[in-house]
Amino acid sequence: ADFRRDWMKRMVERDPRIWTARLAQFSLFDLAAVTLLIASWLWIGWRIENPPAGRPSVSWLMADFRRDWMKRMVERDPRIFDSQLAGNLRQATAFFASAAMIAIGGGLALIGNTEQLAGVAEDLIQDSAPAFVWEVKILVVLLFLSNAFLKFVWSHRLFGYCAVLMAAVPNDRADPLAYPRAAQAAEISITAARSFNRGMRATYFALAAVAWLAGALPLAGAAVITFAVLYRREFASHSRTILMRIPPESDGDTVS
Repeated sequence: ADFRRDWMKRMVERDPRIWTARLAQFSLFDLAAVTLLIASWLWIGWRIENPPAGRPSVSWLMADFRRDWMKRMVERDPRIFDSQLAGNLRQATAFFASAAMIAIGGGLALIGNTEQLAGVAEDLIQDSAPAFVWEVKILVVLLFLSNAFLKFVWSHRLFGYCAVLMAAVPNDRADPLAYPRAAQAAEISITAARSFNRGMRATYFALAAVAWLAGALPLAGAAVITFAVLYRREFASHSRTILMRIPPESDGDTVS
């Protein structure tokens, strides 16, 4: 028993030194670049979903257009177009979920064969690093891809819920449940789209994280470029200008 206690005590004392030595393999530029990557991912996601007053993002505008869609669906007969559109949305999420899963599998295969990756990277950037460094860099990419996969799967499930609610909307627009039921479908559709957009952003930043294989500066540059592209698409794109020409009838309200 005393031997076991001494052994555990030595293990506790040894672990901090091991991890300190491993973290020392990364420079301050590496840590700063990773921090910039994660901060950019979190902030742009928050800003897109919480835009400033008077400057809605494309995602925010599309949420109101989804509410308008459900209003029109109640008045449309037959609703074949609506069912086809809901099916297409589910197919898109299934495609990206499958792509994310394949990419995760490829990343796991790379972690098991970092020597070959290190050799390729050394030829490209004329620098060498221990296998642990390459494993951590790949792991960061895998974390973003895993987040994207989970978001896509949840979005796929929510679009299924939305389709069920759409089917539950009464055919008679005078029915007192018609518009309230359509409101439920609209809000579930918005939630599904939000999850899908989060998955797409995680995928974009996973691609940016790949630049870390070339060094800290490429990672920082990729994070800034990805941030700028996402900001432009949501707040300064031509598509947003078109959407703003005739704004949606709904303004954050549910269908009622």
